Amino acid sequence: MSCPEIFTQRLCLNALVAADAPAMFDYRRQPEVARYQSFEPHTLAQVEAFIDGQAGRSFDTPGTWYQLAVRLKDSGPLVGDIGLHFVDDAPRQVEMGFTIAPNYHRQGYGAEAVRAVLGHLFEIRGKHRVIASVDPRNEASVRLCERLGLRLEARFRQSLWFKGEWVDDHVYALLGSEWPPGSGVGE
Repeated sequence: MSCPEIFTQRLCLNALVAADAPAMFDYRRQPEVARYQSFEPHTLAQVEAFIDGQAGRSFDTPGTWYQLAVRLKDSGPLVGDIGLHFVDDAPRQVEMGFTIAPNYHRQGYGAEAVRAVLGHLFEIRGKHRVIASVDPRNEASVRLCERLGLRLEARFRQSLWFKGEWVDDHVYALLGSEWPPGSGVGE
């Protein structure tokens, strides 16, 4: 299945393309972003290879991660990306991760993009549950999850060895039955 195009008032979420590589490389390597990301590219070629690898994937395929581009609708620049893990043994559950470029922080783009993706997953794809695994030190991501109605379901203390240290992991979740219909698709 090809990648959907999801539109909001200000954004378009769709497939990453080769031309996105420089912008993605720029924001993914910034220390305030890289601190919380497992994909921390050290060269532009790594981002190009990552995007090229996405080209062969189908959206909503169990057992895969799919990265959506988050771009401004009117002018098209990449402002971030949202990763979706379609769980292999539970195809109606999805894990989500999100990244917004620092130049676009505090403008509501993260909430707008994640709300639209949640709406698509619940209203169009019929997903049952979406989770987000968040480092609790990432206060912006914690606030975003809470603002969008995801509930804190688990607190794991020093459960992940990540970038040379043991870190906590907080798991936020939302059920499709808790999602208000019409609150995320086609804003």
